[in-house]
Amino acid sequence: MTAEAPKSPPFADADALVVTLGARARAAAKRLAAATTGAKAAALRAAARQLRAQAPAILDANARDMAAGTAGGLGPAMLDRLRLDAARLGGIADAVEAVAALPDPVGAEIDRAERPNGLVLSRVRVPLGVVGIIYESRPNVTADAAALGLMAGNAVILRGGSEAAHSNRAIHAALAAGLAESGLPEDVVQLVPTQDRAAVGALLRAQGLIDIIIPRGGKGLVARVQDEARVPVLAHLDGINHLYIDAAADPAQAVELAVNAKMRRTGICGATETILIDRAYPAPLAIVDALVRAGCEVRGDARIAALSPHIARADAGDWDCEYLDAIVSIATVDGLDGALAHIDAHSSHHTDAIVTEDAATAERFLSAVDSAIVMHNASTQFADGGEFGLGAEIGIATGRLHARGPVALEGLTTYKWLVRGNGQTRP
Repeated sequence: MTAEAPKSPPFADADALVVTLGARARAAAKRLAAATTGAKAAALRAAARQLRAQAPAILDANARDMAAGTAGGLGPAMLDRLRLDAARLGGIADAVEAVAALPDPVGAEIDRAERPNGLVLSRVRVPLGVVGIIYESRPNVTADAAALGLMAGNAVILRGGSEAAHSNRAIHAALAAGLAESGLPEDVVQLVPTQDRAAVGALLRAQGLIDIIIPRGGKGLVARVQDEARVPVLAHLDGINHLYIDAAADPAQAVELAVNAKMRRTGICGATETILIDRAYPAPLAIVDALVRAGCEVRGDARIAALSPHIARADAGDWDCEYLDAIVSIATVDGLDGALAHIDAHSSHHTDAIVTEDAATAERFLSAVDSAIVMHNASTQFADGGEFGLGAEIGIATGRLHARGPVALEGLTTYKWLVRGNGQTRP
């Protein structure tokens, strides 16, 4: 296998390319708006069949990306995100089918009210329109974004990272075959046919062509999108997630949750990066030892570092680091107030969790922590659209506008007001 980068087709300039993609997407979105729920579901089932049928080609393409990534020095976390095998590809196809089985949000009535003058007002869900998705390393995003966008009635324009270019093109080819088989326009899902960074800038400037941009990647990508975009942005930021072990935590459960939250998959955004342990908790060393046995490097504050020679001393940067690796920082805090203060200072507002048997403490934590996902006695690794019953996700939105937490079908819709009258005039 060679490790060469895939060659991109020539294009006149990035802006012209995006104008073409946007015009095709807008036309496809209008056709998709008229499609029935059954037609959209059938297209997704056909796409899942094609993903399975084309598995050899997709896995071969992924092998080329993995070879290039290894030769290019990608770290273990990035390689783990990039890697596909038969089981992972089967999971991607399963996720597409799961979206097909979800309730169609388009046309769903959110609420209805009648005014004193007899006007009947309702809000109904409608597609966002054309969604641009800019992402890095994870080829599953190609299928997840396509499936969710289609079921929510949107056309999507995908721009994946260069490290997954072969994989993304192979997955997109399977999706396009499924759309063609079902009779829906292939332009419902388009993949930007170049890895030129200028295309990203053109997407961000595409007012009137693209209705919203969703970035999914590292800090550098998200920062660039937020700095340059003239199109509304739904941001997925990093996952600096905390697990707080309260004094009233069950010790066996605390150990199990700490190891799972950190080590199940270290390279995903739901992985815990910092563990906070109440100063009054009786068994901190058991948590540290379990993590070390699981192969995790532990970095602790002075009290934690004194517990074991296996613990390195954390520095100030550790509390704001998304390791995406088998590394965790552990701090001692003075009760719930100390935990809340640390989280407020260092959380990225993605996912934070508490382990405690004290119901009142748990409820205060759930209420006080300002993150998109807040958990009690559960692993932060559950921060995933599939685990929330959403079928798949575009990402975890950490802002406060439009959507928050796992962004799935509802997050890819907006609403419009319908007003029904019988001749009312305004005095």
